[in-house]
Amino acid sequence: MRIDIATLFPEMCEKVFNESIVGRGIRNGYIEIYAHNIRDYTLNKHKNVDDKPFGGGTGMVMQAQPIYDCVKAIMSMHKTPPRVIYLSPQGKTLTQEKVRELAKESGLVLICGHYEGIDERVIEELGAEEISIGDYVLTGGELPALILTDAVARLQEGVLPNEDAYSIESHYDGLLEYPQYSRPEIWKERKVPEILLSGDHRQVVEWQRKKSLEVTRKKRPDLYEAYIKRLTECFIGEFKAGYDVTENAKFKFCALSDEDLKLVKRGKKREIELDGKEGEYVILTDDTDIPKFVVIITGKNGQNVKFRLIYKSKKEENND
Repeated sequence: MRIDIATLFPEMCEKVFNESIVGRGIRNGYIEIYAHNIRDYTLNKHKNVDDKPFGGGTGMVMQAQPIYDCVKAIMSMHKTPPRVIYLSPQGKTLTQEKVRELAKESGLVLICGHYEGIDERVIEELGAEEISIGDYVLTGGELPALILTDAVARLQEGVLPNEDAYSIESHYDGLLEYPQYSRPEIWKERKVPEILLSGDHRQVVEWQRKKSLEVTRKKRPDLYEAYIKRLTECFIGEFKAGYDVTENAKFKFCALSDEDLKLVKRGKKREIELDGKEGEYVILTDDTDIPKFVVIITGKNGQNVKFRLIYKSKKEENND
């Protein structure tokens, strides 16, 4: 992949992307990143790239011609047409989902604005996509461009040692990362969780999964709700694909403890306390709202309903 940054401060950008992991990725040939000085493309003998805005107002606006010529020159260096992006506070906010999308491109051209912004006509002429890194204003587009570059570069094959280096991190799968610990085992009377010292890889992975869910639910309930919604929709879709169920079938939900879920799976628990009718579907979840099973109500027993297990999540199937 190749990323080009069109900027008034190429040295500023080069100092950042030539360092650390991304710099190593460049030197090892896994990714190409270049910075180009927009000022080199101005036709003004004084090398000016800005002028007063039409309609009045404070500050200066970057002119269309030098930006356009710079970007077109960069595009000619690409074997296939690159995706052109203008870093702007008016753009859609950058997310990990967008980063993954951009990481699949063969090339990106990032335009860094300055002063009061850039002439609107060059954005339109280049068909540039506008992306923001947050709802605040910076002095220029260089820092946003470098953030986007770093996020995309680290997803390129070879830049990080293996996929696990990024696939377990915050936001990669819609969740925040679980807590991390290092030596010493005890610091200021605070101990590393015993499970992480156990050597039981399966138990450690399960602890990390649960902590990731807990941290996300506590710190970013919006992300947590979106994650559970996405997971549940996928679960229901898979269930419907394998069973003769009407498209508008309704589902009740019931959260059970891990121990009760194990009993359901083994066929040793066939009743739950729930208000329901015979023939209705119930999705049984764990205490973090993750769907595990679909059961169908077969009758009632006082405050309880009797049920029959008819579907297991793919993970539960694999664990059989």
